[in-house]
Amino acid sequence: MEQTGQLSQDPLVLLPGMMCDARIFQPQIMALSTQVPVTVAPLIGGERIEDIAIQLLQQLPSRFALAGLSMGGIVAMEILRRAPERVSRLCLMSTSPLPDTPAQAATREPLIIGARTGRMDDVLRQSMLPEYLAPGPQRIEVLNLMHQMGMELGQALFVAQTRALQRRRDQQGTLRKCKVPTLILCGEYDQLTPVKRHEFLAELIPNASLQVITAAGHLPTLERPDVVNRVLAEWLAGQT
Repeated sequence: MEQTGQLSQDPLVLLPGMMCDARIFQPQIMALSTQVPVTVAPLIGGERIEDIAIQLLQQLPSRFALAGLSMGGIVAMEILRRAPERVSRLCLMSTSPLPDTPAQAATREPLIIGARTGRMDDVLRQSMLPEYLAPGPQRIEVLNLMHQMGMELGQALFVAQTRALQRRRDQQGTLRKCKVPTLILCGEYDQLTPVKRHEFLAELIPNASLQVITAAGHLPTLERPDVVNRVLAEWLAGQT
């Protein structure tokens, strides 16, 4: 039986947000990788969340702790739906179990057109607005990093990931059946996926723990890495 205070022996798989790579989790990789194997898995493999999850499951260990941020959380829910026996514990950050409404899906179309017509710079700035993050001096630094990652990952991935978000399924039923220790984590200033959405998320999952990170918005892993690192270590040790 796992002892409280000792980190899980299962490897930790981190799923980044849309148009993000391992840099979104850099503080967590540095803090946790000395105690547990850490993998950051890219969200590639097609224009459907199901296809991304299938590709990841072909590559990931037989059993793992799973943490997803934003779009990574959406993919994490699909992995849980498809292979619940392989997930030993779950952390969902800055995310939602709900599908796009028709109106939300429609607002993504101009962004796809912009990406395809060489306006990635503008598209990325429209996709991550300053007010999605907590106010403070770190806001510009985080936004600049997000923009850099997005430009490097390129328009083809932007289009594929946007299509996947438009087509994603409702995962409320998946979460109601979740039987593993689950942490729901969000920033108090997150306007993209607000605290109320995470309270709803935590209510769906039996015995889930909700942590609201103060002085953070949609990207708490970068905005308050010290707090997120501590909370994730507690989750991995079975203390949440």
